[in-house]
Amino acid sequence: MSRTQIAEMLFAAATDHRYLDIGHVLDFINKALEALDAVEWQESETVLASLVAGLANATRMEESSSWRYPVDLVAILEAAFEQLPAALEAGRSRQGPWTQPPGLLSVLLGEDAQAIADGLLDALRSGCTEEQLAKLVTYAAALRVARFHTNNDHGDWNSAHHPFTFANAVQQGLRRVPAIELLRGVFDAAMSVYLSRFLNVPPARLPESKDTVVDPESLLDRLPELLDRQQQVNETGRLVAQYLYSGGQPERLMAMLAKLMLRENRDFHVIQSMEAAFRLYSQLADEPEGVHVLVATARYLAAHAPTMRSQEQTYQMAYRLHRGDRLFEDSES
Repeated sequence: MSRTQIAEMLFAAATDHRYLDIGHVLDFINKALEALDAVEWQESETVLASLVAGLANATRMEESSSWRYPVDLVAILEAAFEQLPAALEAGRSRQGPWTQPPGLLSVLLGEDAQAIADGLLDALRSGCTEEQLAKLVTYAAALRVARFHTNNDHGDWNSAHHPFTFANAVQQGLRRVPAIELLRGVFDAAMSVYLSRFLNVPPARLPESKDTVVDPESLLDRLPELLDRQQQVNETGRLVAQYLYSGGQPERLMAMLAKLMLRENRDFHVIQSMEAAFRLYSQLADEPEGVHVLVATARYLAAHAPTMRSQEQTYQMAYRLHRGDRLFEDSES
C-alpha cells in the first residue's frame, strides 16, 4: 500500500466511530504519520503497529450519554454524513478563496447542535474546502480555551483542551489526505466544541487592542515572572495580547512560550496545546484571530504553571554525567 492509502485507512478507522477516546486516537495517528515523514518512514511497521491498541480499545462517544441525551448528537451526525457527498459535489466548482459567512462562527459556538451540522454542510455547498472547514472549527475550539473562565474547576481545562487538539489533528490529516471519511472528524470536533459550551458561561473576556505600549519587549521580559506564580491565567492572556497588539514579534513570543513550557514538568497535553496553537497561528498570522489563538495557549500554560520543575534537574544531571563529571564523590576539603 502507498503511504497515502495507509493514512486514509487509519483516518477512516479513527472516524468510523465518534470522537474516539476524546480525540486521542486520531491525534496519535496524525502524530505517528508526521513522525514517519520526519524519518523517511523508517521503522514504519513498528510505529504503525503501536496504533492498533488505541483503535481497538478506544471509548466510542456514541456509547456515551452526553452524546445521546438530552440531544442525540450521534443521530444528527449520521444524518449529516449521509449528505456529505452531495454537499461536496455541490461546492466543488465554487472552491477557491472562500468568504466565511458572518454568523457561522457564532453558530459553531452556540447552543443548537442541529444548526451547527447544517452550517457546516452549507459551508461545503458554498465552496469551502475540507481543510478550510477544519481550520474554522479548530479556531472555534481555540476560542473555548481563550474564553475559559477561571471559576471553572481546574480539571475542566482539559474539557476545553481536547476539542482543540483533536480539531487540529483532523485539520493536519485533511492537509495530507482530504478524504470524505476523515471529514467526519470535523463534524465530531464541532460537536465536542458544542458540548464544552458550559466552560464559557460566562465567557472570559478576550483582551482588546486598545492598551498598547511603546516598548513591547518589556512585556516579554515580564512573562517568566508571571508564570512563576499560580493563578495568573488572565494576566498572562492580557500580556500576550498586549505584546502582539503593540507590534511585538510573534516569533519571539512563541519562542518565549516554548522556553517557559520546557522549564515546567509538562505533560503531553501542554505540548499538544502549544503545537496546535503555533500551527493555527501560522495560518492566521497578524489577524485578530491569530492573537486569540496565542492567548489561548498562553492561558493554558499559565493554568499549569508553576510546577516543581524537577525535570530540569534530571536533564542537568544527565548532561553533567555526559561530560564526565563525578557527581557523587565527596568534594575535597
